[in-house]
Amino acid sequence: MNSFGARVRAALDAHGSLCVGIDPHEHLLTEWELDASAAGVREFGLRVVEAAAGRVGVVKPQVAFFERFGSAGFAALEVVLAAARDAGLLVIADAKRGDIGSTMDGYAGAWLTPGSPLEADAVTLSPYLGADSLRATLTTAIRHGKGAFVLAATSNPEAFSVQTAQVVDVEAADGQTVAARVARDIGWINGSSAFGGELGPVGLVVGATVDRAAFGLTDEALRGAPILAPGFGAQGAEPADLGALFGAIAPNVIASESRSILSAGPDRIAARIEERSALYREAARG
Repeated sequence: MNSFGARVRAALDAHGSLCVGIDPHEHLLTEWELDASAAGVREFGLRVVEAAAGRVGVVKPQVAFFERFGSAGFAALEVVLAAARDAGLLVIADAKRGDIGSTMDGYAGAWLTPGSPLEADAVTLSPYLGADSLRATLTTAIRHGKGAFVLAATSNPEAFSVQTAQVVDVEAADGQTVAARVARDIGWINGSSAFGGELGPVGLVVGATVDRAAFGLTDEALRGAPILAPGFGAQGAEPADLGALFGAIAPNVIASESRSILSAGPDRIAARIEERSALYREAARG
């Protein structure tokens, strides 16, 4: 069984950095002439999967847009997740789960256990109940060849004061930021997992529009982790910025775009994906 990090590496090498977000906003459903319903988000998701398959290596369904339709919405999400994985895409469930104890065990069972109705290849996690609260979930992920992306420096401006706050404890007496502490803990998990120099199975979420230096997220701090980077496309970052934004770790970045691609509509989305993906491949060639 290949590790999640190895599968990320293979997907990035084969298809480039672009990750297509599956975010069925209500206004997009209208533009695509679909109902704002569970049936509508199901059809939307399946069309995006069809357009993405063979053109990119990774898709990222935003769970909230399905969850809002209750049990029928979750049933729609199950279909979309399964279709994406059957199409050979790596699937990151953007659920941002974070809790403690048996609750996290439940989330791990839902998103990271083979055969689960909501099975994905990875899930986004929040460390703000304490990074150690994620340890059992991350262990489950590694055991099953799955992955996770832990929030470190997100692209929403209101997170800045929390994620750049100074950690005060004996282990981090050097004034480490919260984001850097999260990255350090994830680095330990990846480093202790014996992946022989490959990307580790646990990644970090680092927004493309943030100042990494202000968060204390140096190239060294992020080394060895897959990086999920929202903020490309509609939020302002462009493929040509990848090297300048992420330096030596740019080859490990999964660049997430949603609105910039989905706004092309059902008839143009495949062409838009090809156009955007080509720009990332060109940027990687330097």
